[in-house]
Amino acid sequence: MAYSADEIAKHKDGICEAIASGSSLLQHLRKKGMPGYTTVMKWLAADPDFQANYARAREAQADADADKIGDIVDRVLAGKLDPQAARAAIDALKWTAGKRQPKKYGDKLDLDINGRVQIERVEVKFVGDEE
Repeated sequence: MAYSADEIAKHKDGICEAIASGSSLLQHLRKKGMPGYTTVMKWLAADPDFQANYARAREAQADADADKIGDIVDRVLAGKLDPQAARAAIDALKWTAGKRQPKKYGDKLDLDINGRVQIERVEVKFVGDEE
């Protein structure tokens, strides 16, 4: 199907908005009237502005993933969700959030220390040491 420039722009905006809100690209594209996955990938390859917006949407998706964790915990506490199923879901959400925003949600702690280091040589002599 051929799309007009206005339709393409609307689809691109809608895709980025859906992803930033926590939907996956595939979930969004399953809706009626949406373009196919390969079409979206072609748009991404050809449009640097869409690439940048899509990348920002993926970063925002990490925040949505982190928010979903709180919802899952609430459902477990209310007895509406099996704790083991919740654990699997939470682990997956933590992993995806950590990959999308490693500085914010990643497991690796990255410390950057700036300053001077002074090294001194200390000579220790024991009683009875001969020179």
